[in-house]
Amino acid sequence: MTRTLDVDYLVVGAGAMGMGFVDALVDHSDARVAIVDRRHGAGGHWLEDYPFVRLHQASTFYGVASAVLGGRVQEHGPEAGLHVRASQPEIVDYYAHAVERLRGTGRVEVLTGCEVVGGHTVVSRISGQTWEVPASCRVVNAHYLSPSIPAETSAPFSVADDARAVAVNDVVRLDEAPSQYVVVGSGKTATDACVWLLGQGVDPDAICWVRPREPWMLDRALIQPDPAVFLGVPATTFEDAAASSTLDELFLRLEDAGVMLRIDRSITPTMAKAPTLGRWELDLLRSIGDVVRHGHLRHVERGRLEMADGTTVRVADDAVVVHCAADGLKNPPLVPVWGPEEITLQPVRAGFPCFAAAVTGYVEATRSDDAEKNRLCPPSRFGDSLVQWADMNVRGTRASMTLAAEPDIAAWANTVAINPARIPPGYAASEELDRVRERLAASTAPGLEALTRLMATG
Repeated sequence: MTRTLDVDYLVVGAGAMGMGFVDALVDHSDARVAIVDRRHGAGGHWLEDYPFVRLHQASTFYGVASAVLGGRVQEHGPEAGLHVRASQPEIVDYYAHAVERLRGTGRVEVLTGCEVVGGHTVVSRISGQTWEVPASCRVVNAHYLSPSIPAETSAPFSVADDARAVAVNDVVRLDEAPSQYVVVGSGKTATDACVWLLGQGVDPDAICWVRPREPWMLDRALIQPDPAVFLGVPATTFEDAAASSTLDELFLRLEDAGVMLRIDRSITPTMAKAPTLGRWELDLLRSIGDVVRHGHLRHVERGRLEMADGTTVRVADDAVVVHCAADGLKNPPLVPVWGPEEITLQPVRAGFPCFAAAVTGYVEATRSDDAEKNRLCPPSRFGDSLVQWADMNVRGTRASMTLAAEPDIAAWANTVAINPARIPPGYAASEELDRVRERLAASTAPGLEALTRLMATG
């Protein structure tokens, strides 16, 4: 039997962006919405991620606009004084509560374990139940940037029958410790795996790290929900961009300023997805001396690795290869958010996808003309190379300036904790904040011009 859903929007994807969009849309309109996801619950990849994963940013910057995730300062440990970073169970629980809140409005259906077929038909993968939505229903693509994770993505290298490789999720389930771990990947998952192994007492000399590229990372202590701290990052970036002749020089200046971090100071990184990293984590990562830099891993045999450049690397016969090499941050072509067929959720400012989804939902709720909506929310991208990182910052900053020029959007955004650039109501005035705001105001225009120039030089 097919049931008809009386909804105005069909949102495909109940991950961070889909949930953020619906949360803001429903709170600022009388829209009726169906959210569909193939997974068993809301929260996207967090439902399947490795058990020791945490947000790499302050929890306050993540989630939906209507409810703060985290909001507390850590009192103990190596990050005492910084805002908490939620664990996987905490994030999954947060989104479960967000689903209940949305259902409680009486205007939101959340259909998990389901697929959308034919554009306007929803089919349960569990029961076979089908639902139809009206042809006039607006489709929202909330999975355009869905990350790939090792638990759901085959390793990008082959493994012989006599060798052993596991996804990062399964490293916690080993029955017996090998004499060596081979961690494969350059990004946040690989750094998490290395930090976790070291925290479990694994000797740094028992870890071989296959790192095809060197990454730039942001000092986590600066990406905090304190405007006097956070706003200093773009101010410094724009100031240093204006003083630089190349993007490499800019990143080196940002390193000297304490904004950017790199693991090996003898190598200039080419990767700039720029997750955050704690300096205590940096110290641990630098303790690993066995780093393989021969491009991507192509094939694993018992006792050896075959690299893309033809090099063979010897490893222990009982080595466990840990797959951390999925493409977490996607970088597909930019498309207009409001298109003729669907709304495609993408970043709007530089990074911070949850706020992008929320502001897109707010704009959809409060504006009627798609051309005007696209003017207010031009898509940005996630950075990968240095050029893409610069492009992300140029596009995102310009979009932020456009949004800030709309009084109602600016007023709403200032009340939303997931907006990293907000100055919260009641925030105490200070000379430090005044100085950083003056720096930012003076450096933005020349900084944008400089980043545009640096992108052209590669």
